Amino acid sequence: MPLRKRVARKVFPPIVMAAAAALIIGTSVPSSVLGDPNAPAATASLGEVASALDAGAVIETGASRAATDAPEAQVLSAASDDASALPVASRDDWSVTSYAEMMRLRYGNRTFAYATTGAGAVRWPFPFAAPISSGFGSRAAPCWGCSSYHQGLDFVPGYGTAIQAIAGGTVTLSQQGGGFGNHVYIDHVINGQRVTSVYAHMVWDSSPLRVGDTIEAGDFVGLVGSSGISTAPHLHFELHLDGVPVDPYAWLITNAS
Repeated sequence: MPLRKRVARKVFPPIVMAAAAALIIGTSVPSSVLGDPNAPAATASLGEVASALDAGAVIETGASRAATDAPEAQVLSAASDDASALPVASRDDWSVTSYAEMMRLRYGNRTFAYATTGAGAVRWPFPFAAPISSGFGSRAAPCWGCSSYHQGLDFVPGYGTAIQAIAGGTVTLSQQGGGFGNHVYIDHVINGQRVTSVYAHMVWDSSPLRVGDTIEAGDFVGLVGSSGISTAPHLHFELHLDGVPVDPYAWLITNAS
């Protein structure tokens, strides 16, 4: 007989027996028993099961034991026996305010009433109390490119009305162009302080003043127009104290005749 067959006859039966033993152990003994010698058997033999059933016993398996030993599961419920304990949703009252009403509430409470003699060393830009349409400070911008923080007063006496210098001084700027259109700057010294008056949006070519001209209070400056960035004919009038814009209305009320 060849050597290969003789070796197979001697080696194969022990291998088969070892495999069968491993199969039996693997199906009847849990893996934990191999690591813990004190662990109980996972299953009972068929004879033990039959004897126990004849005696009326209840067979406890590993799964049922785990379920019995586990703590009672906690159940969460969104419902409450006390309905008053639940929060109640509420909504605040609300109302709608139009944009026009918001502008009226914000800016409509300004008054620009004043009186003037039309004479004196310091005077208003007109010899009469001309209407004022827009004051100094925050406002709703009246046009694209118009400011939302107004740095002057807008007088609306009508197109072509003559404008007068508020005091004696020297012309420092006379220009046509830009947002102010036809505009003039005049420097004054009033109560020892440098005051600059600005006259803007005048009719094109209506001002005879040139840089360096010396003028007196009441001299002609130009005509009310709508040059530059403007929505209607008006005089945009500013006052700068030492280069800082101030409220012309408050300053004129205090200083002008």
